[in-house]
Amino acid sequence: MIPLNYNIRNLYVRRTTTLVTAAGIAFVVAVLAGAMMLVEGLKATLDQSGKPQNAIVIRKGSDAELSSSIEDTTLSLIKGAPGVARAPDGQPLVIGESVVVLFYDLANGKGKSNVLLRGVPSEVLTFRPEVKIEQGQMAKPGSDELVVGKKLLGRFKGMEIGNTIELRNGRPGRIVGVFSADGSSFESEVWGDLDYVRGSFGRDGVVQSARVQLTSGAAFDGFEAFVEEDKRLGLEGMGEIDFYRKQSENTATFLGVLGGLIAVFCSLGAMIGASITMYGAVANRKREIGVLRALGFSRLTIMTSFLFESVLLASLGGLLGVLAALGLQLIEFSVLNFSTFSEIVFQFHATPEILVNAFVSGGVMGILGGFLPAVRAARTSPIEAMKG
Repeated sequence: MIPLNYNIRNLYVRRTTTLVTAAGIAFVVAVLAGAMMLVEGLKATLDQSGKPQNAIVIRKGSDAELSSSIEDTTLSLIKGAPGVARAPDGQPLVIGESVVVLFYDLANGKGKSNVLLRGVPSEVLTFRPEVKIEQGQMAKPGSDELVVGKKLLGRFKGMEIGNTIELRNGRPGRIVGVFSADGSSFESEVWGDLDYVRGSFGRDGVVQSARVQLTSGAAFDGFEAFVEEDKRLGLEGMGEIDFYRKQSENTATFLGVLGGLIAVFCSLGAMIGASITMYGAVANRKREIGVLRALGFSRLTIMTSFLFESVLLASLGGLLGVLAALGLQLIEFSVLNFSTFSEIVFQFHATPEILVNAFVSGGVMGILGGFLPAVRAARTSPIEAMKG
């Protein structure tokens, strides 16, 4: 067995090429980890929007709130469903919400994008206690006041307290507050009074969805059966967490495939770089290899030693890549949610599984890139090497 410090010493002697190759592998590992963290960040943001005890009711056949429509009279029936929790004042914890998409100017002046406007009733803060007003005040019921999610600040033009944005048909909305919502997708929305919002878009008397707080998660089956029992109503109930997970599927798949393709092409370049480095090492240390063979080390031992050196080099790159990926968590990223056709702002989210998988991928690149050079080293004739 060739001592491991032999490989470490050789990497140090060739430290310039070692660092260059490790940097290339680090870049690939960071890209791969970043792609996985991006998907995880989107899922975490949308998952945070749902609560285990909450359910959502939409029109059957609708895959999102935008395409759903529920009449106010039907909303009253939902409030009488079994398993619905009640507020301290005895009122059922059921709220109807209206959602529309605004086409609005980006703050950087590079065109426009979509923002989700949500009409909410006066009891929305009772239903969603995680929502906190960070600046200003909550929009007053029946008024033209709006509050914006904190992730929209600096993203869209004029989304600051005191500004006015136009909704539709010349009806303005005055921004009076900024809210947070535990990092959920609601922080990428604008909220206003339910009646004022739907009135501005000619949707009086209907909501797009009903949010329901149940007494417990076990009450969902009975609630769902009640909601879907009357086929004439054409309603569908689902858990709020399941709803948001479904919402993230298409966008997450797109981000995952795009990031994966980029990582694959970059990894090919990194493996070629590792291979060139190891081929150079074999050529420069031909005499050393001959000495090792003359001392009785087998071809398998030589190959294993050089392959280990390649993996060690890739592991260094993998470690640097993982550290770089951790820094991505400080960056906010925006993407179009294919379910709502509006922008959602979220952060890269690292998990131990993602970091381990990215690091291991660096080691795999080392094995693939170093295998052929290691085979060449093993096949070196000791006599010819000593002559060289």
